[in-house]
Amino acid sequence: MVLKRCSAIALLGASISIGSCLVADAQAGPFSTQAKQQAEALLKQMTLDEKLGQLNESSGLVIPGLATEKPDDLIEKGGVGSILWQMNVKEINRLQHIAVEKSRLHIPILVGFDVIHGYRTVFPVPLAMASSWDPSVEEQAQHLAAQDARAAGIEWTFTPMVDIARDARWGRIVEGAGEDPVLGSAMAQAQVRGFQGTKIGPDSVLVCVKHFAGYGAADGGRDYDSSYVPEELLQNVYLKPFHAAVEAGAGGFMSAYMDLNDVPASGNHWLLTDVLRKDWGFQGIVLSDAFAVENLVTHGYARDGEDAAYKAISAGLNMDMASLTYTHNLLNVVKEGKVRESYIDQLVLPILEAKYDLGLFNHPYVDESKVESILNRPEGLALERKLAGRSMVLLRNEGRVLPLSKGLKKVAVIGPLADAAHDVEGGWTVEGLFGNGSKSHPVTVLNGIKNKLPSDAQVTLVTGAQPSKVYLGMLDQVTGSKPIPPPTPQETADWIAKAKAAAEDADVVVAVLGEMANMSGEAASRATFNLPGIQEQMLEAVVATGKPVVLVLENGRPLDISWASEHVPAILEAWYPGTEGGNAVADVLFGDVNPGGKLPVSWPREAGAEPLYYNHNLTHDPEDRPGFKSRYWDIASKPLYPFGYGLSYSTFKFANLKLSKNSMSVRDTN
Repeated sequence: MVLKRCSAIALLGASISIGSCLVADAQAGPFSTQAKQQAEALLKQMTLDEKLGQLNESSGLVIPGLATEKPDDLIEKGGVGSILWQMNVKEINRLQHIAVEKSRLHIPILVGFDVIHGYRTVFPVPLAMASSWDPSVEEQAQHLAAQDARAAGIEWTFTPMVDIARDARWGRIVEGAGEDPVLGSAMAQAQVRGFQGTKIGPDSVLVCVKHFAGYGAADGGRDYDSSYVPEELLQNVYLKPFHAAVEAGAGGFMSAYMDLNDVPASGNHWLLTDVLRKDWGFQGIVLSDAFAVENLVTHGYARDGEDAAYKAISAGLNMDMASLTYTHNLLNVVKEGKVRESYIDQLVLPILEAKYDLGLFNHPYVDESKVESILNRPEGLALERKLAGRSMVLLRNEGRVLPLSKGLKKVAVIGPLADAAHDVEGGWTVEGLFGNGSKSHPVTVLNGIKNKLPSDAQVTLVTGAQPSKVYLGMLDQVTGSKPIPPPTPQETADWIAKAKAAAEDADVVVAVLGEMANMSGEAASRATFNLPGIQEQMLEAVVATGKPVVLVLENGRPLDISWASEHVPAILEAWYPGTEGGNAVADVLFGDVNPGGKLPVSWPREAGAEPLYYNHNLTHDPEDRPGFKSRYWDIASKPLYPFGYGLSYSTFKFANLKLSKNSMSVRDTN
């Protein structure tokens, strides 16, 4: 055993249980002995072409510019081990029928998709659930998500994302648990348990822990950019949640897009073999991120497709996602003697094991008659509302503006997110991808407030201009959505006047501000943290009326709310709270739920303070010494709100404190 330095919150005795701070010896494999025996027997019947086919994950539909052909012919030839990007149940069954009935060995395909925070019922985004500091929140959410996904034909989810994120400019901070490796490890294990259960079986959804590794340390917080992380930092911070996921029995891992210390992660033998398999004993499936094998050429790491296939396979990458680089090149790699067929067998084996343990050989098809009844279970919405309330963080409550009275007669609800149904659920909603439209019927904050108040209460909505898109992200290109032009000066003035008038006529103002859902997530890094569009102007206008104002934030990262932190009496961080999000926000605003969330990230004053995290080394002239002012001359270098911060409606009083003894050593626990 090799002792590694622990995170500060572990030493302070945080109330989360994730095991010791030791790097453990090799773990048991995630799949059963019976599945291994069945897979080995099947492997003996397979041709080399069929083995290589299992290493290919193909797009299950045609996506212009990304995937140009349906996988039907490849599936019939035994050339597909898995498909992704297909959510239509009838189409999933059609493709599975080809695999089971027309391929020589009748091997079913494994259907994968990004079920990040729910399927039909959309739970709070992972950063929000981490704000609960309660692993059971993640576990309960992902358990229900697994039931829904499995009913709809998804057996493999490309989550949890366990990347440590110390820079909120990075858009994918929304998918993880924040900056701390101990909290991140606890949430990683909870998600593995939620999706897979205590062991992988016919009711499980296989996880794919991502992005291995160091992806969250991208230069400048720019998605896909290189990461430079010394090994001490890797071992003590960035690798911790991944190792925790292995200990919890994770069946799959996903390699990252970027270069790690100048070696692309998807061709990195040290990462995928030395660390993951040899040091940790991982025996599951390693899948590339989309097109990452092909892009080894773009990195300049491989000469061509054949060289990319060779370097990825020899690094320990079991499966190529969507690029068909393995399909077009691996046969030559083996025939030329660069890779032995026995090595290919080792990489195919866990893919077959997963299919046996998941029950696909016995029950390969989706029962289409049961899908809608399972996806529309009312208990799912009740759970979502409960967990959303557990995930919100009360940042400010001066003068105890909150909780609000249910006897209010006039409420002004302002902001472009106040009644934005898609944005309340956040990004990566399964049914909302590729322009399909969600069937979840999300509750907005406006409707949540209306549901709390008597029918004769007057609730006035002033949305303001929707923040303009300054770029088209990856998914925007797929769905064909267009940029939103900024408002004209006259439009801006009109919106601000409407907001001010509504505030002046109201008993209280609820401003629902933040980011549109596509402003955080993949390919959505930001150089600034300002409230987009005219939101800041609207907020300042309603505060100037002197009426009580409550700011509700919907966002996937910390934002620049320095002005609000001094002038708005109450601020609630709701993140993207999910399908029942509006009702959950109202539960907190009106006191039916006592907010108990704590920040999983240090909240910067502005983007220029990033990267920012609590557990940095003490250096010359420590920040907490008496008289210290700032490491910057223009802003305070300490966070606006520290890691772990969060208020509640409760008050606490301590009295009659007594020490059990006068001194203690570092090994004492009480």
